[in-house]
Amino acid sequence: MTVVATVIGDLVGSRTSGDRADLHRRLDAALAEVNHVLEPVRPLWITAGDEYQGTFATVGAAMQATLLVRVRLAPAYDVRHGIGWGATTVLDDESGIEDGPGWWAARAAIEAVAQAERTPASRSLRTAYAAAEGAPDAPDPGLVNAALMLRDERVSGLSERSVSVLRGLLSHETQRDLADALGISASAVSQRVRADGLAAIVAAHELMGPQSGPLVDPEGGEDR
Repeated sequence: MTVVATVIGDLVGSRTSGDRADLHRRLDAALAEVNHVLEPVRPLWITAGDEYQGTFATVGAAMQATLLVRVRLAPAYDVRHGIGWGATTVLDDESGIEDGPGWWAARAAIEAVAQAERTPASRSLRTAYAAAEGAPDAPDPGLVNAALMLRDERVSGLSERSVSVLRGLLSHETQRDLADALGISASAVSQRVRADGLAAIVAAHELMGPQSGPLVDPEGGEDR
């Protein structure tokens, strides 16, 4: 058995989508892009219906993946994720079916997200983490879930324009390039970065894994 960070993702409200073929094309493209950027242990793949899974070497990398998938689909579509930490095993080499405590933990986490969405205080939550009992080197669930709750609350409150800016910043585009692409001034982008806390989201994201890139300078309008 291998101890990894497991991720289970699910599309929110997808059954009411007017164009499910377009939805799945976008989801497939988003997963492919995130797989390219983060190089997971097992790439994210659509398993059945509206669900997808993947595994990562660290919980931090899994946290990065959940944010990248979300912002690549937003604002048209939303997703929820469960992150687990624990052992996994391949049940069938030909089909690639896996099982184990790591997957059970991710399932418990995504079910916790679905439950939390029904509570006003946590209705913005889209990601949760659980560690399998006895899993070695497990990050503290309280600390991880506190970070996820604050991140999701901030991201859930962003406007469509701010999501576009965040998406670009996470791809290491400069604020000047984003301003040109969005047809607005560089100062308008800088003001949005400061007002919506986008620099903090990006900085926290970069600290979660080895794929660290330049942090956003909230005052200077350029990457540093």
